[in-house]
This record gives sequence, C-alpha cells and structure tokens, in this order.
Amino acid sequence: MEIILLERVEKLGSIGDVVTVKDGYARNFLLPNKKALRANEANRKVFEANRAKIEADNAERKAAAEVDSKSVDGKSVVLIRASSNAGHLYGSVSVRDIVDALNADGAQVSKAMIVLERPIKTLGIFDVRVALHPEVSVTVKVNVARSPDEAELQAQGVDVMAAMFDTDTGGFTEAYDPNAEPGDIAADLLDEPAEGAAEA
Repeated sequence: MEIILLERVEKLGSIGDVVTVKDGYARNFLLPNKKALRANEANRKVFEANRAKIEADNAERKAAAEVDSKSVDGKSVVLIRASSNAGHLYGSVSVRDIVDALNADGAQVSKAMIVLERPIKTLGIFDVRVALHPEVSVTVKVNVARSPDEAELQAQGVDVMAAMFDTDTGGFTEAYDPNAEPGDIAADLLDEPAEGAAEA
C-alpha cells in the first residue's frame, strides 16, 4: 500500500515522503496512529494544503521532546530480579518494567517510547534507547541485579557473576608430605613429635 508519511518513521522516511509498505503495517499501525495517510489524490491535496501546519506541529513536538530528554538522558534504574546461579533470569525484563522504573524516578515516558532490541534475560547493565519523538532519542541504563548490593557493585563496573565464580574456586586442600610412608599420619597432626610416636 502506498502512504504519505505525516511524521518521520524510522527506516521508512520523513514527513511528506510517499512510501510503499505492507498492507497490515499500514492498516494496523501507521494509519490508526495518524503517522500516515493513504496515498490517493484527495489525501495528497489535503496533505499539501496542511503541510506547513503539520511541519510546524512536528517541530513543536520535537522541541518539547528535546526539553524532556534532558530529564531522561543518562538515567540509570535498578531492577531487582531472581536468577539462576549462571545469571539467567527467571522470566525477562519487559518494557513495562523499564517504564515503571523510569516513571518512579521522575521521568515521563510511555511503553511506545522504549526501544528494546531484544528481551533482557540475564543479570548485568544494559543500554536501552528511549525515543521521545521520531527525531529525538536518548539512552538510559538498566541495571538488573539480584540485590541492591549487587546492583551497586555492577554500577562500579564489577562483573558480579565472574566475581562469584572466582570466590567459589577455593576449597579444601590436604596437607601433603612427599616423604611420608603410606599409612603414616602427618607429623603436624600428632600431639607429640613424630620420633616419640615411633618409639611408643
């Protein structure tokens, strides 16, 4: 289906561009969200007549988004989640979790603004893009940890999972005497000197 874009759409084009998209994408997303019009003669005339207003409205929304971006850009939120010993989450961090955490921290974002390339399914710090406007996007850090203490360590750059496995490597090591005969008790385990033990 041919459509006229009413705002910049990532990977498609800018305001006024006539592009061809799949029917479902146009019918289910672009047209209902007023991001585009069907490209027919009547709509072309309407668009051209209102082009200045559409562009002015877009510029106004972009300016407002740039102001809002200052309160969101660089924010870091901590999400506490249960995970396996290997660091895999039981479930995943969703867009709603990120929106709730950002809004609790004073940001004003909606689910549609969060651009999550893939679900977050492990512990760690992740950069997540927030598109406040088609032409204004910022990055926030999402710190996923099992406890506030772990989150603090991750924020300082410590790889919590690697550190956990490093501390687990220490175990019991048995004292070894290369000169001992099979069946002898190690000298340091006896109450008296080894010679006395041999004489008794």
